Amino acid sequence: MASYKLVTYASPEGPRAGMVIGEQVCGAAELTGQAADQTVLGILQDWTAAQERLAEAAALPVVGQPLAATKLLAPILWPSAIYCAGANYADHAAEMARASGRPPQPDPHTLGLKPWHFLKAGCSTLAAHGDTVQITGLSKTMDWEVELAAVIGRAARNVPLAEALDYVAGYTVANDLSARDMGRRPAVPDTAPFKFDWVAHKNFDGSCPLGPWIVPSQDIPDPQRLGLKLWVNDVIKQDSHTSQMIFTLAEQIEHLSSRITLQPGDVILTGTPAGVGAARPEFLKAGDVVKLWIEKIGTLTNRMA
Repeated sequence: MASYKLVTYASPEGPRAGMVIGEQVCGAAELTGQAADQTVLGILQDWTAAQERLAEAAALPVVGQPLAATKLLAPILWPSAIYCAGANYADHAAEMARASGRPPQPDPHTLGLKPWHFLKAGCSTLAAHGDTVQITGLSKTMDWEVELAAVIGRAARNVPLAEALDYVAGYTVANDLSARDMGRRPAVPDTAPFKFDWVAHKNFDGSCPLGPWIVPSQDIPDPQRLGLKLWVNDVIKQDSHTSQMIFTLAEQIEHLSSRITLQPGDVILTGTPAGVGAARPEFLKAGDVVKLWIEKIGTLTNRMA
């Protein structure tokens, strides 16, 4: 099958689904002749059939607009849910335990535990490649987290582990921006059950930079074999590999789908490795440029303001 990347881009008619073929961006609906292909969510809701027609379109001679002159938006504008895996790299779990003065924890598999996720709120949390993210006034300890993000392409309920990756349409890059000082409510005792505030910690406008595109899963047969890196102002902070995940993506899909039906367009952030700011301690400030890279996918860059 011909290679392409799936994007949402700004057009004179508004946001449109596009295909990046080489260094060109072409309207997906124009190439396939399917009106539903005007949005990435529309494509994902028909992914079983859509992936074949997109691949056929990518193999044809096309003339689009230059990628360099195209404003890319977040690849999915309206995900019904963004699930985020917590403490899912062994090195990151260890560094956070050290930072908080806790002893290292054993592998959760040995304790019979399952993956653990929290939620980001959806559209308002998204930021696109090249966007500026406002952090001043939100947090004094804003942190970075490079993450492999999987995009669901078929409704998934009670999915067996061996079939879990069949439900993934593709992959993109995510930055799980985290307002560390907002995660614990002031004036609430540390022992209180309502001490933690995951909404304030993980949800604010632009808290989930995503992009720059979706690489179809056919081009990434094994999501556990990808390098990933993050730089702040060209200084490398995270440098790891998805093989270091505690719970694989397949395990995460199996577990999430046992609790709720995953929908086309849902996004799963699979966790971040060691190297976050909280462990240094060192945090983002206005003017910082954060660059994330994942092997076989590409680079996502944002400026903080």
